[in-house]
Amino acid sequence: MTSQNSNGSLTTSIDNKVATIQFTHPASNSFPRHLLDLLTTELNKISDNEAVSVIVLKSEGSGAFCAGASFDELLAVTNLEEGRHFFSGFAHLINAMRRCRKIIVGRIHGKTVGGGVGIASACDYVFASKNASIKLSELAIGIGPFVIEPAVSRKIGKTAMAEMSLEAQNWKTAEWAKEKGLYAEIYENVGDLDSALANFCTKLATYNPEALAEMKKVFWEGTENWETLLLERAAISGKLVLSDFTREALNQFKK
Repeated sequence: MTSQNSNGSLTTSIDNKVATIQFTHPASNSFPRHLLDLLTTELNKISDNEAVSVIVLKSEGSGAFCAGASFDELLAVTNLEEGRHFFSGFAHLINAMRRCRKIIVGRIHGKTVGGGVGIASACDYVFASKNASIKLSELAIGIGPFVIEPAVSRKIGKTAMAEMSLEAQNWKTAEWAKEKGLYAEIYENVGDLDSALANFCTKLATYNPEALAEMKKVFWEGTENWETLLLERAAISGKLVLSDFTREALNQFKK
């Protein structure tokens, strides 16, 4: 399946029970709402596909894995409802990843910011390159990582989450992310990463799919309130993005 337009594209391929979903956007693989919705819909569909046991989530190119939310769409927000609507895209995506019956393996080849860190955190297992530094820059533009916080904190803990959030201008290394539990494995180069990823997914796809689905439920126990929590957090971000502080910061970042 391939879906694409000027707002980015999404491609899915299935081979030997492994579905590979690749997203791309010309602005450093950032996410406009349209692309968030495409990925959410695709994950919901594959969740019920009996021909798939494992999902690999990746992005295109050799630069950033994901630059987070689309600055252009953030700047286009003019009222509370539009703000809530935009940030609810990340809420729906993370919930789709959480509910998905398939194990989701993340391939993080490069730097990851904001919402991209949330997406990586919502994967069940993550392979990364040594170049896959992470940053939560939201406070620097007047909002905060409210929607993705539950997913990130679940992986790295509240203390590390607070450290990342408050050091909004600073990158954390891939080694730091592995130490905190976000990345399971890191590799010197993308070639080694892809080889290890393929071996892992090939083996995982041979396991009992019912057992994998039940383990997925176990992994995500205690997160049932996210259905409402993440939407409540989206409303907070949607309000803050209208502030003068945020509008000025976004324009400066864009320049």
